[in-house]
Amino acid sequence: MKRFFKWAALILLILIGGAVFWFWTPDRDVDDLRARYTNEASQFIELPGGLTVHVRDEGPRDAPVLVLVHGSSASLQTWEPWVERLSDDYRIVTYDQPGHGLTGPTPDGDYNTAVFVETLDGVANALDLGQFAVGGSSMGGWVSWNYALAHGNRLTGLALIGASGVPDAQPRSLPIGFRIAQMPVISRLMEKITPRSMVERSIRESVSNDDIVDDVMVDRYYDLLLYPGNRAATGARGRAERTVASPETMAQITVPTLLIWGEEDPLVPLSSGQWFDDHIPDSVLIAYPDIGHIPMEEAPDRSAADMRAWLDRLYVSEDSQAVE
Repeated sequence: MKRFFKWAALILLILIGGAVFWFWTPDRDVDDLRARYTNEASQFIELPGGLTVHVRDEGPRDAPVLVLVHGSSASLQTWEPWVERLSDDYRIVTYDQPGHGLTGPTPDGDYNTAVFVETLDGVANALDLGQFAVGGSSMGGWVSWNYALAHGNRLTGLALIGASGVPDAQPRSLPIGFRIAQMPVISRLMEKITPRSMVERSIRESVSNDDIVDDVMVDRYYDLLLYPGNRAATGARGRAERTVASPETMAQITVPTLLIWGEEDPLVPLSSGQWFDDHIPDSVLIAYPDIGHIPMEEAPDRSAADMRAWLDRLYVSEDSQAVE
C-alpha cells in the first residue's frame, strides 16, 4: 500500500510538472508592450518613491482638468471613449495605476491604500495640475474617494463609476479571475500559468453589453497583465489591507459628487451606488439599465454625455462663485 501511494504521488508530481511546463505563460517584453500600448500623448513620469507611471495628458492645457483612474486589472485605455468625447473642452489626464498597464509593479511591493492615493497625488504634482476633478471606476473609484478624504482641498469634484469600498457589499456574481485571486495557492500558480481564455471570460462576466468584448480588448487586458511583475502585483494587491467607507468618512466629502452605475453591475451592485448617494452630502446618482461594470465602455455616448453635463454645471457654478 505504501508503494502504491509513493507511485501515485510521483505520478501526480509528474503530471503537475508537465502541466506547468506545457502551460507556462512567460512575461511579455516591456519594449514590445510600450510600442503597442502607447500613443503620442503617452509619457512616463518617475515619482519620488521610484515608481515610473505611464500617463496620458490630452486636451487643451488651459481647460478645466479631469483626472480619470481605472479599475482593478484594467488600464488607462478603458477611458479612451471618454477622452475621445470630452477632450475637446476638457484636459483629461489618465494613467496606469501601480501594478497595472505599463506602470508595472511598485519597487517595494506595497499596495496599501496610501500607495494608490499618493500615486494619484504624485501624478497631479508632476503635471502641476492645481485643482481638478477626479473620476474613478471600480477600484479606481475607491482610490478616488480615498483621495477626496486625504486631499479634498485639491478637488473641484468627484465622480464614482461602479466604485468599490462600501461596507458589506456583496457582488451578484464574481468573475473567474477575481475568484481565483481569492484562492491563495491557485492565485500563486496563476502568476506563472495564465490562460488567455480566463482573461476573456473574466471580462465577459463583468459586463452586460457583451458586444464591446472583441479580440483587441481581450488582447490588451491579457498583454498588460503579462507586463513583468503585474501578475504578482495582482495577488499582492488582493492580500493588501484596504480601507472601507463609513457614513462618518463619507460625510467628510464636501465636493459635488457624481455617481454613475450600471444596473446590471455584477461586481459592485447598484445598492453600493445608492449607499454612496445616501452618505455623501452633495451627490447625484445616475443608473443605466442593461449596463454592467464598465459604463464608460459599455455605454460611451450616454456616460460621456452625463459626465460632460455634470462637468459643465460644476465649472459654471465655480465661475459664478468667482464672479461673486
